[in-house]
Amino acid sequence: MFRSFASWRPAFLTPDIIAGLTLAAIVIPEQMATARLGHFTPLLGFFAFLGGSLAFAVFGSNRFLSCGADSTITPIIAGGLVALAASGSPDYVMQAVVLALIVGLFLIIGGICRMGWVADLLSVPVTAGFLVGISAHILISQLPTILGLPAPDSKLAMLARLGALLPNLGDANPFTLAIGLGVLIVIATSERINPRIPGALIGLVAASAAVVLTGLEHRGVSVLGVISVGLPKLTVPDGSLGQWIRLVPLGLIISIVVMVQTAATTRSFPSDADQPPDVNRDFIGVGVGSVLAGLFGAFPVNASPPRTGIVSETGGRSQLAGLVAVAVVFLLLMFGAALLRHVPEAALGGVLLFVALRIVHVQQIVAIYRQSWIEFVLIVATAAAIILFPIQQGVGIGITLSLVYGVWSITRARLLRFERIPGTSIWWPASSHLPGETESGIVVAGFQAPLSFLNANDFRQDVLNALHSSAVKIRLFVLEATGILAIDFTAAQALNALIRQCRSEGIDFAIARLESIRAQEAITQFGIDRSLGPNRIFHSVAEALAALQAPAA
Repeated sequence: MFRSFASWRPAFLTPDIIAGLTLAAIVIPEQMATARLGHFTPLLGFFAFLGGSLAFAVFGSNRFLSCGADSTITPIIAGGLVALAASGSPDYVMQAVVLALIVGLFLIIGGICRMGWVADLLSVPVTAGFLVGISAHILISQLPTILGLPAPDSKLAMLARLGALLPNLGDANPFTLAIGLGVLIVIATSERINPRIPGALIGLVAASAAVVLTGLEHRGVSVLGVISVGLPKLTVPDGSLGQWIRLVPLGLIISIVVMVQTAATTRSFPSDADQPPDVNRDFIGVGVGSVLAGLFGAFPVNASPPRTGIVSETGGRSQLAGLVAVAVVFLLLMFGAALLRHVPEAALGGVLLFVALRIVHVQQIVAIYRQSWIEFVLIVATAAAIILFPIQQGVGIGITLSLVYGVWSITRARLLRFERIPGTSIWWPASSHLPGETESGIVVAGFQAPLSFLNANDFRQDVLNALHSSAVKIRLFVLEATGILAIDFTAAQALNALIRQCRSEGIDFAIARLESIRAQEAITQFGIDRSLGPNRIFHSVAEALAALQAPAA
C-alpha cells in the first residue's frame, strides 16, 4: 500500500502541492461536466473523483495517475443504464452504483490474476475508432445544451437524436451558443499556450460572471442552480440479485475499456523510467477506486491520461498531488456550494466539446489511412458501430473486430523461402533486394508466426507445395523456426503428419533455430522430437546442412 510514496522525500512537498492545486483547477469543472454527460448531478462527479483518487493513492502504483470520473466510459455507462431506468432517476443512480461495484470487482480480480494482457485486446486502429465514436456521442449529446434547445429522448439512437434536433436549429438561443463556444475557445487557447493553464476553470468563472452581471438567466440561459452538497457517506446499494446479474455484461465491457485506458496511461507516464510499470497493481488501484466511488453513491471511475499528464508536467512526485486535489474538492463541497450556483450548463457543455475534440487522434488516423487501408477500415467500422448501435453494443462490436483482426493476421502467415547470403553461412528470407544462393535438392524455409489450429493446414500445404514444385528431387527440408513462438496440439499433429510424409518420400526433415522455450517444450510434449528422430534439431541452418547434407546424386 502507498507504493507511490516509497521514495518520497520532504523536498517533494512543494512540487506535489503545486501539481495538486493545478490538478484541482482542472478537476472541478471537468468532473462536473463529466457527471452531466452521464445524466448525474455534479455532486456525484465530485464523489467519483474522491473515491477514485483516495483509493488509488492507497492501492495504486503509478506516482502520477489521476483516477476519477472519465468522459471515455461515461457515455457507455449512460447508454447502458438508460435502457434500464429513466435518466437521472433514483433507480438510474442506484444501478450506476451497482455498476461501479461490479466494474471495481472485475478490475481487482484482473489485477490479482495478473491480467494485464487484457489491455492489449483493443488494437490501435480499433481504439482510434472507439474514440471517434465516443467523441460523436459527446458532441451530439451536448448540442441541446449548447444550442439552448430541449433535449430529445435519451433512449433514441444517436442519429435519431441528431435528426430530432435539426428542425429546431432556428430556435437556438444565441446566448447559450456564445457561452458554450466561448468556453471551448478559452480552453483550446489555454491548452495551446500552456497545458498547465486551467482553461476550463477560467472559462467557467468567466461564463458565471457573465451570467450574473448581464442577467442571462432571464434570457433563457440555464444554470446549475442550488446544488445539494455535502461529504460522501459510505452506503451499500440494496439492488436485487437480478439487477446485479443484468448489469454484469455492461460491467465487463466497461472493465475492458478501463483496463485498456489504465494500461495506456501508466505506460505513458511511468513512475520510474528504468522500471516497467506495474499495470496489474494499477488495475487494483482503479478497481478499488471504482468500488469506493460506488460506496460513496457515484458511478465507475477510470484513469485519465490528460489529468495524469498534468500531474507529471507540473512536477508532481507522488500521489500526494492527487490528495491535495482531493482536499480542495472537500473544501468546495463543505463551503463552496454558492460558487457553483450560477455556472451555466452551456459552459459545462463547452468543456465537454473540448474533451470530445481532444480525444480524437487525427494525426494517428491519417497515418493509419496512409500506411494500412485495411486497418483504416477497422477505424471506420468501429466508429460506425458505436454511433449506429446502442453504445455498449458498439463497444462490444469494436472489441470483437479487434480480436477477429488479430486472428486473421495470424492466419495470413505463410511459409517463407530462405536463401544464403553469398560469402556467409547466414540464411535469410528471400528478397529481390538481397540476392541469395540456394543449394540443389535442399529447401530452407521459415514460418513467422505461432503454429496453431488457425494456420496449421496452410503451413502443411505450403511445405508440400515447396517440396513438390521443385524441378529436382528434394532430399532435405530445414524448417528455420526463429518465428515459431508456440505450437498447439492441432499444429503439432499436422507437423507430425508432415514429417512422416516427408520420410515416406525419402526427404529428410530438420528444425533449426527453435529459440522459443514454449515451442521447445511443445516439441517434446507432442512427440515431434520422436517423429524427427535423433539429431534433427540444430542451432543454425548451417549446422543442420553440415550434419545432414549428402552429396547430390
